[in-house]
Parts: sequence; structure tokens; C-alpha cells
Amino acid sequence: MKDYGLVSIITPNWNCARFISETIKSVQAQTYQNWEMIIVDDCSTDGSDKVVEPFMKEDRRIRFLRNEKNSGAAVGRNYALREAKGRWIAFLDSDDLWMADKLEKQLKFMVDNGYHFSYHNSIDIDEDGKERGRIVTGPKRVGSISMYNYDWVGCLAVMYDAGVVGLIQIEDIKKNNDYAMWLKVCKNADCYLLDEILAKYRVRAGSISRQKKTVLVKWHYKMWHEAEHQNPALAGFNTIRNMFFGLIKKLLYEKYY
Repeated sequence: MKDYGLVSIITPNWNCARFISETIKSVQAQTYQNWEMIIVDDCSTDGSDKVVEPFMKEDRRIRFLRNEKNSGAAVGRNYALREAKGRWIAFLDSDDLWMADKLEKQLKFMVDNGYHFSYHNSIDIDEDGKERGRIVTGPKRVGSISMYNYDWVGCLAVMYDAGVVGLIQIEDIKKNNDYAMWLKVCKNADCYLLDEILAKYRVRAGSISRQKKTVLVKWHYKMWHEAEHQNPALAGFNTIRNMFFGLIKKLLYEKYY
């Protein structure tokens, strides 16, 4: 198999002891093996470190770092990105899963086409790993303007070339911090869709995707206002814009089976 270079996998963790071993195993099962997995724990209280410890002893590619205090996923991702050594940056939250050929197919897709930012399709699973009957896809190409319209890409599906994009660091916001990251990446590279299902997104009780619409609106506004430093009027406009294109995404890019 062709070696495309080191992939740094960014995995924030908070109280995911129940799921993280399965997540790690999905990385270890990759057909492409030149990777490092950087897990940043956000002061978990459920023994997550004890779950990860045996994996680290057996596999030196897995690193376990800790935030000094409970700080949220944005701080954890920033920390991991500063520690990352790979040319390629990928993201996998500590309760989600990858298909075994995810890295191999995505790297080939990017290198063969000269792309520096990409994503792929995913399916939803529940807390017990059962498929929920939803496939999530998106536009074939997402540029900076299109990314302003909506966060079309799933965190577990993204990969970018750090040699082109550079080091990304985002503001300390509690929600939508992955969206804030893609807005920065898109300033340097358009994002292209690999139209294959290569990951499983775990939908859990209390996740932002299951919160009331009023709560979602609030987090979108805070992202534009606090992370993008937009004035209230512009932040409000972009929040309304997000809600409109969120409906478009549901209509065009969510499929059920």
C-alpha cells in the first residue's frame, strides 16, 4: 500500500469510557496504518484513562493528554492540533467509529485529485451501536461562501492537509467549535466530498443535534459573535442564514433507509 504520510487523528474525550475502546479499535483496524491518535481528556470522572491505558501500552501510536481543567472540546482540539506531527489531520470524537478503509480511501481521493480538504458520508447509530436508518451526505464541493451558509461536513468525516492549511486554533466556544474550525480551514482550501459511507456517528441523549431549535439558534449565534467576532447584526444574519440552509440540508442531503 502506498504511504501518503502520517495522519494525526484528533480525539477529544469527556466521560466516554463506555465507548472509547470501540473508537480506538476502529482506528487500529484501519487498512492504512501510518497514523497517530491524540486523545485529549477533559478531566473525565468515569475512568476513561483506565480504559485507554492498556491500548497505549500495546500501541505507541496512541497518545493520551489531559487538559489542566475541564475546558470543553475546543480547548482539547486546539491542544491536540499543537501536538500533532502529521501532514494530514483527521478528527474522530471518542464515541464515533470509522470504517476500516476510511483513511486509505480518503487519502487516495485527496492525493489523486490534488485536494487539501475533504469529507465523506456517514450513517447514524444509537448508543448501543444499532443503525438508526439515516445517511448524511452533502454538496460535492464546499467553498468558503458555501461553508458560511451551513456546516455541511461532519467532524468524524473531515481530513485536511496541514502543510497547506497550517496550524488551526479556534476561540474557546463550548458548541459549534468544529464549525468554527472548518470556517478557518476553508479560507485556505475548498472541501470536496468523497461520496462513500466511511464512518458511523453516534447519536446520544443530550447531544447538540437533539436539542431544541431555540438552543441550536443560540449556539449558532454565539459561534458567529464570539468565534468569528462579528457584530450582533451580522451574527444574527448568519444565524438566520444557517437555519435556512439547515433545512436545505435536511431536504437534500439526509437520506433514510
